[in-house]
Amino acid sequence: MSGVGVRSFRVRLRRGTALSAEGPRPSGVALDAAEASLLTFLGLEPLEDAVYRLLVDRPESEIGALVGESTGCVEEVARALDVLVERGLASVRTDADAVLRYRASSPVLALGPLLESRRAALRRVESLVTTLAERHRSAQVHASGAPIEVLSGAAAIRRRLLLMQDQATVEVCTMMPLREVHAVITVEDNHDEIEDVLMRRGVALRSVIERDWLEHPEMAATAAAYAAQGQHISVVDALPIKLIIVDRRVALLPLAPERDDVDPVALAVHGTGLLTALSSLFEGHFGRGWRLLPSGADPGAGHTGGAGLDTIDRQIVSLLYVGLTDAAIARQLGMGHRTVQRRLQSLMAEVGAATRFQLGWHAACSGWLDGTDTQSTPNRRENSAV
Repeated sequence: MSGVGVRSFRVRLRRGTALSAEGPRPSGVALDAAEASLLTFLGLEPLEDAVYRLLVDRPESEIGALVGESTGCVEEVARALDVLVERGLASVRTDADAVLRYRASSPVLALGPLLESRRAALRRVESLVTTLAERHRSAQVHASGAPIEVLSGAAAIRRRLLLMQDQATVEVCTMMPLREVHAVITVEDNHDEIEDVLMRRGVALRSVIERDWLEHPEMAATAAAYAAQGQHISVVDALPIKLIIVDRRVALLPLAPERDDVDPVALAVHGTGLLTALSSLFEGHFGRGWRLLPSGADPGAGHTGGAGLDTIDRQIVSLLYVGLTDAAIARQLGMGHRTVQRRLQSLMAEVGAATRFQLGWHAACSGWLDGTDTQSTPNRRENSAV
């Protein structure tokens, strides 16, 4: 652009015509300061912001055409253009007269990824603020000495549940009745978000689950996988309530379990006699249950255990020992109902057992279930998971 052209451009700016991404503004209408810097929130410098806005309205511009009061001197505009081209916000070509001409890239394509990146960052900040607020609330309650705290709504309960586990240093104890609706968080989600991290930190995880969990192949496979990762899982017939206890210092349980799927309300119980009672409730059920341990069988070995028990028979006996029916065992292992019955009858005949109970007793005494020697006692209540 010639010296005359630059002077003319500046004169137009002084007369009140401001250029923006929205196009020329009428004389006397100033560009709002906040609006003028909006693109800086996407990582652009103010000068890059101003030059890009001009390019949007003036495609195929040379450097001199972009010089003005809002953009600075030729050298500054050239540096800003280099950055815009490098970041994909503008393109450049050389015309027939060897003059560099610049064109703004599509705002949607060029600025869209930057916008999404900022959105993701804001979501992370929002999550951090929420977590800090929950930690502040928990600390305030603990400092005040209040023994019980009421949490309303699935979001608040979920935040406290994750925070409690994240702050665990020794152990996390859980009682999990089988529920069709998970109003707060599913078992799988909780494992993915926090339990895997806890195990890597050396925090012990102990759980009591209802036997009905093992009636569902997917849930049984999940429980078996967690046992293989090092969780201690005990199986019982029934549980009175859902409960989680962290480091014997705080517990979380539903106030009205029957309303969990509608309007969940939970109690956070701190170090009091009630917490001691809840801990005893957990220990009582955990001790009476049948332990689920990862299978020691090598699928390719064909035989395992001191008695040379076949791998499939070992799995059948394991599930029988936990208390599953023949039909449930068949579903679990993907076998026919009659096949399971046939193999059980064969095992009973082999060891001289007249009943299923006697077969389970023999399995525990013979170390079929956990690889123990023949001196193992059946009331150890340990079982291997498929």
